[in-house]
Amino acid sequence: MNARAAAILEQRGGRRGLARLLPFIGPAVIASIAYMDPGNFATNISGGAQFGYGLLWVILTANLMAMLIQNLSAKLGIATGHNLPEVIRRRWPRPVVWAYWVQAEIVAMATDLAEFLGAAIAIQLLTGLPLIWGAAITGALTFWLLTIQRRGFRPLELVIGGFVAVIGVAYLTQFVMARPDLAQLGAGFIPSFQGVDSVYLAVGIIGATVMPHVIYLHSALTQGRVPTRNDDEKRRLSRLNRVDVIVSMGIAGLINMSMLAVAAATFHGKGIEDAGNLETAYQTLTPLLGPAAATAFAIALLASGLSSSAVGTMAGQVIMQGFVNFSIPLWLRRTITMLPAFVVILLGLDPTRVLILSQVILSFGVPFALVPLLLFTARRDVMGVLTSRPHVTGLGWLFAGIIIALNGYLLWGALTGG
Repeated sequence: MNARAAAILEQRGGRRGLARLLPFIGPAVIASIAYMDPGNFATNISGGAQFGYGLLWVILTANLMAMLIQNLSAKLGIATGHNLPEVIRRRWPRPVVWAYWVQAEIVAMATDLAEFLGAAIAIQLLTGLPLIWGAAITGALTFWLLTIQRRGFRPLELVIGGFVAVIGVAYLTQFVMARPDLAQLGAGFIPSFQGVDSVYLAVGIIGATVMPHVIYLHSALTQGRVPTRNDDEKRRLSRLNRVDVIVSMGIAGLINMSMLAVAAATFHGKGIEDAGNLETAYQTLTPLLGPAAATAFAIALLASGLSSSAVGTMAGQVIMQGFVNFSIPLWLRRTITMLPAFVVILLGLDPTRVLILSQVILSFGVPFALVPLLLFTARRDVMGVLTSRPHVTGLGWLFAGIIIALNGYLLWGALTGG
């Protein structure tokens, strides 16, 4: 695959259209899973159940932000041959780097906790097994996913792409069965709010959009994946990777919009409380749309939880190796990071409440990933010919300011009970 991609960059491949793009599609597919994780399920379903189609424009806005930020991360890996944690380690003081590593590890583990619990809940919904057995099966399946990475990133990209397809087909099925009102759906893209509660939920959707761990990971997925020999090849590779980002993040955005639209068509106005709870959403779908829709929901949740949990483990490895130049076997990291989920289950804690708490912890890590990304991608001594143009950097800082402010607002509300 790398040889074919290198030949295309040298313009010796004679390929056009899709055949030219295929060797470069993959890194953003893996990154996109973070935008379809179980936390997104809960937020999107809550938004549709409470406010109908009115927050579709928020998901669209959040997705455009994600496209820009993930493209910058991918471009950093191409330009420098290093991932974002490595660049930070090489250019910032050691005490700062170690502090960065500690917070990044905490954020990665909190993210993995939510994703792991989401898959365990899905297995419980599909099989009726106790949640602890769902967690055990989830652990075994994620170990299997990580073994695929030993064969190289391309097989893993294909498997993750398969999971994305499963989620997409599941929500297409639900979309058809729910038969959303197309006129109201279109009106949902006109910016508006329906009171203070809708503002707060919009903050949740945007604030949880950018995942710190996947910013770190995306730069690692593109570093050295396709060798470049000169500046022209770097420019061509960056353009082709931009297509990867737009397509992958675009699909993730459509799936998120479908989640909200299905919830709006199914739950809105029917007096259903707590539809954002994953178990409640599943149980309510059966009498409203039939068992097929409920099964499709659980299958999509399972695909989301398994794939995002595996991606989270990969991100944790990149974080450790990048910041402190040390690594442990993936199986050991997987074992360590899934232990908190078993503790949560054994203590009898509410999985949905734990999911929400993990999102609060996640908000701490957003500025730590975004700020250095924007600083480094604007520096010519770091990026060379791929240095971001001033208007791109300005837009990035605008998005970063919005995301950081909204995450701060969410965090303040969670800490004060507001």
